[in-house]
Amino acid sequence: MIGPSEILETIKMIEQENLDIRTITVGISLRDCSCEDGERAREKMFTKITRIAGNLVQVADDIEGEYGIPIINKRVSVTPISLVAESSEEDGYLEFARTLDNAAGTLGIDFIGGFSALVHKGYTRGDRILIRSIPDALAATKKVCSSVNVASTKAGINMDAVSSMGRIIKKTAGLTAEEGGIGCAKLVVFANVPEDNPFMAGAFHGIGEPECVVNIGVSGPGVVHNALKKVRGMDFEEVSEAIKKAAFKITRMGQLVAREASRRLDIPFGIVDLSLAPTPAVGDSVAHILEEMGLGKCGTHGTTAALALLNDAVKKGGAMASSFVGGLSGAFIPVSEDAGMIDAVEAGALSLDKLEAMSCVCSVGLDMVAVPGSTSPETISAIIADEAAIGVINNKTTAVRIIPVPGSSVGDRVDYGGLLGSCPVMPVHAFSSDIFIRRGGRIPAPLTGLKN
Repeated sequence: MIGPSEILETIKMIEQENLDIRTITVGISLRDCSCEDGERAREKMFTKITRIAGNLVQVADDIEGEYGIPIINKRVSVTPISLVAESSEEDGYLEFARTLDNAAGTLGIDFIGGFSALVHKGYTRGDRILIRSIPDALAATKKVCSSVNVASTKAGINMDAVSSMGRIIKKTAGLTAEEGGIGCAKLVVFANVPEDNPFMAGAFHGIGEPECVVNIGVSGPGVVHNALKKVRGMDFEEVSEAIKKAAFKITRMGQLVAREASRRLDIPFGIVDLSLAPTPAVGDSVAHILEEMGLGKCGTHGTTAALALLNDAVKKGGAMASSFVGGLSGAFIPVSEDAGMIDAVEAGALSLDKLEAMSCVCSVGLDMVAVPGSTSPETISAIIADEAAIGVINNKTTAVRIIPVPGSSVGDRVDYGGLLGSCPVMPVHAFSSDIFIRRGGRIPAPLTGLKN
């Protein structure tokens, strides 16, 4: 039973500490929509998506109104489109992206994810076509999100795909130049991608998932920050306990909403992703949590250790609150979406190199990072390769969402608005990685992947 004191505490977390349900994401399998006739396949896709998720927005609004819990985003994720579209004889998948966008518009949701390909060990014909279609697809749609998995601990790193994604990201930025390269904000390159992630831009409905499922993403950096204020001056055991207790409460709320949404939508409940996903709002910053532990500014020496503690404690607290914790579940460190991260970059405390080190212990990787528009495709590919290596060697998910902002220079700032916030343009190394990236082939899987 949930007692009165817990209800009052939850109300306080919502009203004063920015606690919210960041997303209700309905995952939908489109495997049965494959067809040699591309037009027929798209008709089946549209019909299935709008049928299964037809009540998503209304149900979310009803739950928000009845329980007083803010639900920020309503989203859909689908089977990687490379798997669905390759049965057709078409040599471009732009129309498949437009179908997803039309379905999202009809539903009134915020984003739809799954314009994706899994190429960690190699390409199929459909994978190649989808990746080639990404720039045009993201430029021509508003709500479609894309992801490509280029590496795994079992397979190693597909360096051909890594090289290709540097060029794809540059082209995507160029096609959306008038909006600061915003197309790249809807594109993530992964290693060890999870199949049940509800967060965009990397969400898709994995091939091991059921016909349809409800996944919830919760977020409460402000709750954790306020919990740490109560243990100022205490040792790290007390800090960890405070974070675990806060994460437990956040996850309990998420599971309540997940179960209720599942019942009302008549769709099975999947997982709660308890990631601490920041926003540009004051009091909703992961960087400020780390600074509350005693760091002068996020990015200084000790930042990686503080983030490791935070990530671990969040997972432990969440795992005690729900048997079905999944997705990414930890601490996100996006630059543009976190007011404290932006401050740290502009103060000179936080660099790409330090962000890379932090990604060794956090949930994702280099997220919503802006770099100069002149950055070469090979340099972007090398950044992706570094992150993929961290994920592969450490058997964890890593990702890159990077924006080479057209026409920008170091120190400029590009504003995307809403949850995407604003990006300070960060410097990259001046030395070339071109020859390294052009080698191609695969970096073999590490011995740690041989666990059978």
